[in-house]
Amino acid sequence: MNTEERRNEIINLLKASDIISGSALSSVLNVSRQVVVQDIAILRAEGYDIISTSRGYMLEDEPHKGESSRVFKLFCDDGDVEEELSIIVDMGGRVSDVFIYHRVYGILHSDINIKSRLDIERYVNKIASGHSDYLKNITSGYHYHTVLADNIDNLDLIQRKLGDAGFLAPLQDYEPVDFWGEKE
Repeated sequence: MNTEERRNEIINLLKASDIISGSALSSVLNVSRQVVVQDIAILRAEGYDIISTSRGYMLEDEPHKGESSRVFKLFCDDGDVEEELSIIVDMGGRVSDVFIYHRVYGILHSDINIKSRLDIERYVNKIASGHSDYLKNITSGYHYHTVLADNIDNLDLIQRKLGDAGFLAPLQDYEPVDFWGEKE
């Protein structure tokens, strides 16, 4: 089974189940748990609303119809988080998630669903008030966001503005996937 067939099978299994664990998916597909986690991240970037729970994965909806998505690799300091996220929402984007790629732990992911400056303020305050840290700090500021927008032109604008602000980061040879591809 090739990569595309495996990802299609994951979607089929999610559609057929209310919830399915990552271990069950890896067993059925005969791949490691890490491969499943990476496939889930790619499927999310393609627009599938896959929810992670303590019991496993759930598929909420089909891909957001009419929306385009792109994964951006970014770098910023804690003091720049609001500016980075504001660029995205001000240019018509919605930040679906944040994830990192760690050489030991693989992909660590969290849904954040930020679509406004008010959402940004709440997110930043929640991190600060919880004595927590941003996920990006595990990888020295490097992180990814899946961004949704009405069209590819908006994603191109967001990418240009993030680049102009110095937030875009180059992919490294060891990173498992070329996240720069666009999905429509």
